[in-house]
Amino acid sequence: MSRKRALIADTFCLAKRRRCAAVTGDSHADGVADIRSSLQNLMTLFSRKLFNDSLPPVVLKHQLYSLHSDKTSVDKQVNELRANGELLMFQLGFDSEAFALVFAEDYRAKVRQGEAGRETLETVEKFLAKLIPGCSDLSFNKEKMLKEFLFTDSEITQLVKSGVLTVRDAGSWWLSIPNSGKFIKYFIKGRKAVLGMVKKSKYGEILKTELEGRRTTSQVKFQMKYHIHDIVGAELVECIQTTSGTLLRYVDGNIN
Repeated sequence: MSRKRALIADTFCLAKRRRCAAVTGDSHADGVADIRSSLQNLMTLFSRKLFNDSLPPVVLKHQLYSLHSDKTSVDKQVNELRANGELLMFQLGFDSEAFALVFAEDYRAKVRQGEAGRETLETVEKFLAKLIPGCSDLSFNKEKMLKEFLFTDSEITQLVKSGVLTVRDAGSWWLSIPNSGKFIKYFIKGRKAVLGMVKKSKYGEILKTELEGRRTTSQVKFQMKYHIHDIVGAELVECIQTTSGTLLRYVDGNIN
């Protein structure tokens, strides 16, 4: 198993472990308004400047699980936000269960910003008008692109070139966030580094407040809280409530 797969394997299919559903003060309400609010709060932790403001704020779906303990309810409300056109979901590629969430309005704005003055702009605008409103698909096959959405082969090539689609396999494409490669790279490196901090702490555990205050290394590009929501939501650490606050305990088997 490669180092990358060792880092992320079993992240989303670990046996149920005790985790802190209140890492940042969970109320157990999990209606659409609550999930929308949680997404907005998590997105404030996204480092736009790191990507020269070329990316929309990105949150991984499992980060919501660090705030709301009922995964089924979270998934239901996320799907409702997707169905009404507010939210888009993307399969990131480094793990089959890693899903990125972006507000549709932010996605459209950043795609148009990146396409300004390019020859692919007209085709991308057609894509935004036809596919994005109420988009509930993670990928599209050729038949659907040609017959339902009425794109030509040439236009599909332009959409891949612009980054709004990436090749899934022969004749199908993932919905994609343009320029997201650097995000994925930084995210994986940062996760590994933050997990390493927990593992190297005494007894492999550290208070959440102490970890939040740690100076970031060159491997950690995002805010520490962004990564803490990741490792808690993905159940890469156990959360234990103590009189001193929430204790994060390293779970064996997450880093080689």
